[in-house]
Amino acid sequence: MVFGGEIFSGTGILILSAVIILIWVIIEIKRFKHKIFAIFLMILIIFLYFGAVVVFQDRNVDFDSYSGMIDATKIYFSWLSSVFGNFKTMTAGATQLDWKVINETAMT
Repeated sequence: MVFGGEIFSGTGILILSAVIILIWVIIEIKRFKHKIFAIFLMILIIFLYFGAVVVFQDRNVDFDSYSGMIDATKIYFSWLSSVFGNFKTMTAGATQLDWKVINETAMT
């Protein structure tokens, strides 16, 4: 009798390899999701930072006082809401465009 018999057969090794590869793929997918989330957070933080730099570069805002911080917060969130408003306007305009391959209005 051969040592291990069915355990070390080609089918057994193939099944064992498939299980190991499946476990590895599942772990990598979970890690990839975390990497995507981390990259998204980094991009968001960079966007918010450069947005603050652009907003406050020409304004004289006192960051040392409570009223200055309130004013800075109002200015920043006003700018941020205008950015999202502009994105909303662009998206609404893009959905109203004629995206067909053949422009039917030009054929008349």
